[in-house]
Amino acid sequence: MNKILIESLSLQYSDGTESLRDVSLNIREHAVTVLFGPAGGGKSTLLRCLNRLNDLAEVKASSGRILIDGENILDPKIDVIALRRKVGMVFARPVPLPMSIRENVTYALELAGEKRRVKLDEAVERSLKLAAIWDEVKDRLDAPAIALSGGQQQRVCLARALALQPEIILLDEPTSGLDPISTGKVEAALQELKKDYTIILVPHSVQQAGRTADYAAFFLQGELVEYGEGKSIFTAPKQKKTEDYVTGRFG
Repeated sequence: MNKILIESLSLQYSDGTESLRDVSLNIREHAVTVLFGPAGGGKSTLLRCLNRLNDLAEVKASSGRILIDGENILDPKIDVIALRRKVGMVFARPVPLPMSIRENVTYALELAGEKRRVKLDEAVERSLKLAAIWDEVKDRLDAPAIALSGGQQQRVCLARALALQPEIILLDEPTSGLDPISTGKVEAALQELKKDYTIILVPHSVQQAGRTADYAAFFLQGELVEYGEGKSIFTAPKQKKTEDYVTGRFG
């Protein structure tokens, strides 16, 4: 079943940089959809359109629609705060808040008005377990999150996004600065999370794209070149450009 329907989406920044050209794409629920391709292809731009983070950028022109559960999220009347609760985001560099591990996870919930300690404690345990880091930090929840390793910080940031119980999780190269063991833990967490969430990942390498993708979309210079099941995209792509990129002939 489709969770997100992108229709003829085009976007150009004021300085003329990375844009999207007439992108149409259906994103399935309860799956990992990977957006991959060379830098400057529009992957991060598309990711930021899905929770309206591009509202904060200098956009010269945009057109098209993005439907989430049938609702056009680009409609000016949409409640952007509610949208960002539904569509969580994890960035390339882990940015823990200058607080304890516990407070990092409960921060957004408390901001949203949740004051009940039992509910906050439940959210901490649930979110850290989902992010595959509970066993590593459960005995030091009041320690500063900044003292954790990079891989642990990234999983705490994932837990922070999960605390609001979004329906969709966006990840922009979430393992680009991590060691192979931490990368493996994040990738394993995503495979568990897709049972309950819709996940859209911009990977940091073609290899990661191949390992994680249920569905994959190849972007080149703002255009969607090819989209399909991950297995077929990485073993038998239909487009020559996709094949050349996947086999390392360019990029």
